[in-house]
Amino acid sequence: MDSETARLRFKALRTEGGKVAPVELDEIWAALDTVRPEEILGNWRGSEFDNGHPACGTLASLGWYGKTFNSVMDAKPLIMRGPNGELFSNVEIGKGEASLWMIEFRGEYTATMVYDGIPVFDHFKRVDEDTLMGIMNGKTVPDGLVAFPAGEPLFTFVLERDA
Repeated sequence: MDSETARLRFKALRTEGGKVAPVELDEIWAALDTVRPEEILGNWRGSEFDNGHPACGTLASLGWYGKTFNSVMDAKPLIMRGPNGELFSNVEIGKGEASLWMIEFRGEYTATMVYDGIPVFDHFKRVDEDTLMGIMNGKTVPDGLVAFPAGEPLFTFVLERDA
């Protein structure tokens, strides 16, 4: 799959909604361009693909709004919407905040958010200037928000630049 086909399929899957086969998301991921941390600074709204990962739906049920990258050393992975509509960084769930690094994932170096308090990495690739595809990767956290059971797909999500 070339990058243009991947972008078109990505957008179609978002429009269609519903379950998405993990293998299809992996093919799209492989064709997209990598990004550098400095290219993704700013505020982002988040959503997810339902690919069968056990955490699908969990973030939305907790009020997840998105992510904020103020600088490479100041990343807020869990921006939530409070009961009165206010946005805040939920440091309790993520056990702190995060930073951005260039990390190899699936044979490519791309911008990756490293959580401060849990063994989790969010890898990013560019769909277009205002859209990122993300894959959450890490170790199983017994009392944490996400788990990475063997043989399960990785949690796959979308970030859209927040104007």
